[in-house]
Amino acid sequence: MGTPTTVEPGAPQESRLVGPVRIVGVGLLGTSVGLGLRNRGIEVILADASPTNLSIAIDYGAGRAAAANDEPQLIVVCVPPDVTAEIVARELEAFPRAIVTDVASVKLAPLAELRARGADTSRYIGSHPLAGREKGGPLSGRADLFIGRPWVVAAHDAISYQQAGAIDDLILDLGAILVEMTPEEHDRGVALVSHVPQVISTLMARRLTDAANSSLNLAGQGLRDVTRVAASDPDLWVQILGANAAPVREVLLAYREDLDRFIEALADPVAPGAQRRVAEELAGGNAGVARLPGKHGQDRRFSSMIVMVDDRPGQIAQLLNDIGDLGVNLEDLRLEHSPGAQLGLAEISVLPEAVSRLTDELAARGWRIAG
Repeated sequence: MGTPTTVEPGAPQESRLVGPVRIVGVGLLGTSVGLGLRNRGIEVILADASPTNLSIAIDYGAGRAAAANDEPQLIVVCVPPDVTAEIVARELEAFPRAIVTDVASVKLAPLAELRARGADTSRYIGSHPLAGREKGGPLSGRADLFIGRPWVVAAHDAISYQQAGAIDDLILDLGAILVEMTPEEHDRGVALVSHVPQVISTLMARRLTDAANSSLNLAGQGLRDVTRVAASDPDLWVQILGANAAPVREVLLAYREDLDRFIEALADPVAPGAQRRVAEELAGGNAGVARLPGKHGQDRRFSSMIVMVDDRPGQIAQLLNDIGDLGVNLEDLRLEHSPGAQLGLAEISVLPEAVSRLTDELAARGWRIAG
């Protein structure tokens, strides 16, 4: 398990928030928010149902324990989706001068429940940072978790932009990219780009449970990419999928139609039109991938090259040093081990105009380029 990024020494960075900020729930996101704000000198108050988690987050510098006379400017609720509305309502009542947000991955259901409870939604607006790690809990917290990541603010009519300004300040102070959406737009969006991929990854990974070891030994990076998020917490995803069921179901129904077309074409792959149908489906996938934004949300495309790396200590570090020495910015890096060989494959992504020079220069330094 990783060690959290603690507060950096030296003078804190200038902040937009005044504070203090109260964080309820010190798992990965709550602890990371606290660490990031403490790096900017903001007073952070921590609360959690688990005394152990609270103690760990405090020990790592994410904030201090709550006190009876606290008057937070902003409250950030970082609890599971099934209790988000309950905790938000409680915080709104306990701190009548504070603005409250939450970071749950669904936005329409908590707002609807708060309205049904008669909560003061003029001081509440939901938000959602699209950032995370495969491990949870306060020990995984990072002060830089949100840098360059989208953070949605799900606006509604009961709160003004002026009232919600503290939430904008929170997002910008943590280095995230503020995205404004309605709760409905947000939930449809995450159904497509997050929730359905989780379902598909999970179903693919289930095919592996009874697979022969001889088949699994052939697994490469493609399978690992598809199934990576299948290792996520089932209890949390039961809550998320239940809270966003309608948009997820809509996308899955369309996906089932796509799958049926593939199955029909492969039933008789030499039948007239079968290969054309398969080709059209694959080309459709190419078109979809091409629409994904690149680094930092920019609509830029990068080229990849594969470098063969000996399986011994220091090789990856040397490769990265060499790329830096050559003045080339590394946009992305993926590693794959070659089964049965003392060899790794490093797939590096760079700007297209850098590929030719980088290939020649790395080869001159003794690196083997695949392909």
